[in-house]
Amino acid sequence: MKYILTGGAGHITRPVAEKLLREGHSVTIITRSAVNLGDLAAKGAAAAEGSVEDAGFVQTMFAGADAVYLMIPPNFSLAGGWREYQKKVADNYVKAVQINGIKNVVVLSSIGAHMGDGAGPIDGLADLEKKLADLHNVNILFLRPSYFFYNLFSMAPLIKNMQIAGANFGNTDEKLVLVHTSDIADVVSENLLGLNFTGHSCRYIASDERTVQEIAEVLGNAAGKPGVPWVTFSDADALGGMLQAGLPEAIAQGYVQMGKSIRSGEIQADYWKNKPELGKIKLEDFAKEFAAVYAAG
Repeated sequence: MKYILTGGAGHITRPVAEKLLREGHSVTIITRSAVNLGDLAAKGAAAAEGSVEDAGFVQTMFAGADAVYLMIPPNFSLAGGWREYQKKVADNYVKAVQINGIKNVVVLSSIGAHMGDGAGPIDGLADLEKKLADLHNVNILFLRPSYFFYNLFSMAPLIKNMQIAGANFGNTDEKLVLVHTSDIADVVSENLLGLNFTGHSCRYIASDERTVQEIAEVLGNAAGKPGVPWVTFSDADALGGMLQAGLPEAIAQGYVQMGKSIRSGEIQADYWKNKPELGKIKLEDFAKEFAAVYAAG
């Protein structure tokens, strides 16, 4: 089987590529730089060096594929137009799937994509879902992982400098649904290898469900700072903190909007209606990774 993977050698694409290669399949990874693949090339992966913003390049790379894995790479260098960037990449993917007659597509979307609008950076993934949903005679699996554990690395400087954890959400008793990239990679690999999805379907992916108070406690303990409280910031304070940390305003505004949708409960509403079996990585497991990052910082 010939697989085309987007996402470079990231936390999800790398383990997926390794599993596909171990099974003897042909794997091509679209990457900004072939150097970034590292040992994946030695393991047999082919590097397709280029940009997913280049429509012609994407169309050429998708040729002959039995299945493709689609994700829109983050672009934190954008001064503005985040959703416009996402739409451009989405259009390139859809056209490449159409022109090459791709029959099997696994899409990395997100929890909150059911909203369509009002979820910050997730809105662009909702656009991708909608565009792909218009295609016929293509088997498409939309994967909607929850809030990434890795987002919690942003708590390290807060705990270190202010002895708090927090965000512009956490004002209710609703648990925050968390996911580890290794659990996402397992689901992606399972479905690419099996290709047992038909038509258009959606699947949520989650590893753990915890209150923000539990999150603050576990991360605080991992950092050697027991008793760390969770503080719910105002949107203005959250925006100011991200701008001070160097995020472009368009990116920061998007994350504030995402936090607002978590706070309102909208972003997780469809998840609770279609709750999946939880993955293997729990908050306490992630806390070990957090402790290492905290110590290194």
